[in-house]
Parts: sequence; C-alpha cells; structure tokens
Amino acid sequence: MTFDTILTGGTVVSQHGRIQTDIGILNGRIVSLEKLDLSSAPDVVDCKGLHILPGVIDTQVHFREPGLEHKEDLESGSRAAVMGGVTGVFEMPNTNPLTISESALKAKLKAAEGRMHCDHAFYIGGTRDNVDQLARLERLPGCCGIKVFMGSSTGNLLVDDDESVRAILSAISRRAAFHSEDEPRLIDRNSCQVAGDPASHPVWRDVEVALKCTKRLIKIAREVGARIHVLHISTGEEMKFLAAHKDVATVEATPHHLTLAQDAYARLGTLVQMNPPVRNSEHRAAIWAGIENGVVDVLGSDHAPHTLDEKQKPYPESPSGMTGVQTLVPIMLDHVSKGNLTLERMVDLTSSGPNRLFQIANKGRIAVGYDADFTIVDLERQETITNDWIASKSRWTPYDGVTVQGWPVGTFIRGMKVMWNGNLVKASSGKPMRFLETLAG
Repeated sequence: MTFDTILTGGTVVSQHGRIQTDIGILNGRIVSLEKLDLSSAPDVVDCKGLHILPGVIDTQVHFREPGLEHKEDLESGSRAAVMGGVTGVFEMPNTNPLTISESALKAKLKAAEGRMHCDHAFYIGGTRDNVDQLARLERLPGCCGIKVFMGSSTGNLLVDDDESVRAILSAISRRAAFHSEDEPRLIDRNSCQVAGDPASHPVWRDVEVALKCTKRLIKIAREVGARIHVLHISTGEEMKFLAAHKDVATVEATPHHLTLAQDAYARLGTLVQMNPPVRNSEHRAAIWAGIENGVVDVLGSDHAPHTLDEKQKPYPESPSGMTGVQTLVPIMLDHVSKGNLTLERMVDLTSSGPNRLFQIANKGRIAVGYDADFTIVDLERQETITNDWIASKSRWTPYDGVTVQGWPVGTFIRGMKVMWNGNLVKASSGKPMRFLETLAG
C-alpha cells in the first residue's frame, strides 16, 4: 500500500493510552496504524521524541466576524487556532448581525471559504423570534447546534425567561449550549460593580447568579426531555449540582477558570475580566475536582478577544473577554507537566469529548477511517508565552510572560501539515465539519 504521508517515530496518544506506531495517511484520512515501509510515501514526517494527539477541537470561540472585525475575524482567529495546535473550532453566534437565520449562517460559511485555516462549524443563536425555525436551522450544514445566552454578555442574544428557554428546548432535537447566568439577579446586583475595581466583577456576578440559572435550566431540560451543554462552569456549587444531572447535562470547563484565581485581578486588572468571572482558588479547586471525577466533559477556550484599548478602559466600562484559542494547548500541557491531569485525560477533554457530545463525523480519534487531524506536541519543551506570539488581531494574552512546559509543534488537518515549529506552512485549508445527526443532505 502507498500513502501520501507517513508520521513516524512518535508516541500516539488516545484517551486509552499511548502506543508507538507509524500513521499512514491517504486522501486526508488515516488508513494505517502500524510499522510502515517509509519508502511507501513521498512525504515522511519524523516525530521522534514527540507525542501525536488527536486534533484538538475548541468548542467555544468568538471570532467576531461579521461586525466586529477590528477585534478579530475568521482568518486571524483561525490562524491563532492552528498556531496553538487547534485543528477545529465551534464559533459563536453573537456577531453583528447575529447568526440567527439560514442566510446569516450561509454568509459565515461563505466568508470562511479560503480564509479559515482550521476546520469549523457555527452555532446558531436561539431567540424568542426564531424559535419556530430552530428545528430546521439546527440541521443545516455547518451548524454545530443552538446557543442560548440566559445572562447578558457581549452581543444581543439574551433569553432570560423560563418560558422562552422552554420553547427553544421543546423545538430542537440536538444538544443546545447555554451561557448560564441569572439575568434578574445580575440586574438586582448592578450596584455591586465598583468603579475602577475589576475585582468587584465576581462580587456582582456572584456564585448565586450562576447556580440559580443553572438550576432553572436543568429543571426546564428535564421537563421537556432535552439535552443541554452548560458552558464555562466557574463555581464549585454548580459542579456539585451538575454531578447529579449528567443524564441531561454535559459540562464545559475553561483553561482560565482552571489556571487563574482572585489574585489575578491585582496583577492583570480588566484583562482577566470574563463572564462568568474568574473566582477564588476554592472554586478553581472544585473545577479541578470536576476534571478528576469526570463531571467535566470538554474544555473550551471561550476565546473572546477585545482590543487592548477596549480592555484597558476603567471597570465597568471595560468589556469582558480574553484571547484563549492559541494558549489552550500550551496551558493545559503545562498542567499535565505539573501532574494536574494526565495527557490521556487532556485528549478526552479536547478531542474524544467533543466527538462524543456533538457526534462530529470522522473527528476526535486517531483511528483508521478518521480524518488525519493531529496536534503534535513536545512534552519536554519549555517556552514563554508572549503577546508577540499571539496571532489574534488583539495581540495580547493574560499569560504574557508565563513559562510553560509542553508546546504544540505541529498541526495537521485532514492530512495537511498546516503549522510546523511555529510556522504557518499551509494557509486557509479549513472546511466545515459534518455531524452524524445531520448527515442527510
């Protein structure tokens, strides 16, 4: 048998363990996992000393196009993704115009053609006005599902009443993703925002803001028999509550909630301002417990860039959000080096988990017949993350100056070497992802 490319000498990692094997690639797919005759391919990639992971899929990014391209666009955001070892992304609908219609989704898919460097899918926003269309919209090609904002954040997609959430969940059949913060309580606590003090952000958006909304959401999901995905869990109370409701709810954690804590406000000010907020170390420890005991299903970066000028406005005029897609892999590899999780568990959270939750066709595993998507990493390499390394238009990261152990050295997408040793070697090769629940048509 002949191949287009062979990866040789590396350690192949799955959620089950590690093996030494060559990988034969033909027409963008994995066709062999065994010791191969290296003369049977014109392109042989030496991965000696490296670990080959299934391609990392970041299931929550905001690339800001259309309407906010001064912060980010599909090209720059996806370039940041592949430079950080990410092979696929799910992009969020809070753009301008909002992604709430077939025409808006098609416009995004068209804008991605020949511009996005990684594979991709787009959420459609669930609203009161498009609820009667959601059953059709969620099945369109290139759609990864429905996203609902129950608490106000960037954009105008707020759905804050139970009746509307119930109508949305009753209308759809796929798993819906939720930003779960209680809007009435946020309004009641507006006075908790202290001018000039970003450390008051988690006081305003307190634990009860998150927990109250998540309890409402679970109750509705049970009533209508819906599958839900609760994004960016930030509290220990939610993690304990969701552990009892895994039959209806899957759970996302973020690298920033796993890495940063209350002391970051003194160091970083508004740069650490996120919705939901970074909280104290006790909540961070509880989220790590959710990683260890399996309550957390996936990691998402919640990459949500703003310009430095915007972020440096005095609180609370400053917008919430930070870059994250490019730093997801190195930050989590550093946690692996520190013993906070195993490399196999990281694979489960970043590739196997997305595959399992969203039924992505031919992705999330290193297996014969699957797309040849790989995140190739050097576990021994130490690097210092800097703003200059960030490919996002915003060109900043809260991890500027942080030294990590473990680094992405290669990004392969459908057999194509897209990034190698910090260089973009194959531009604009991204394609829409496909999903098992919507393959027909």
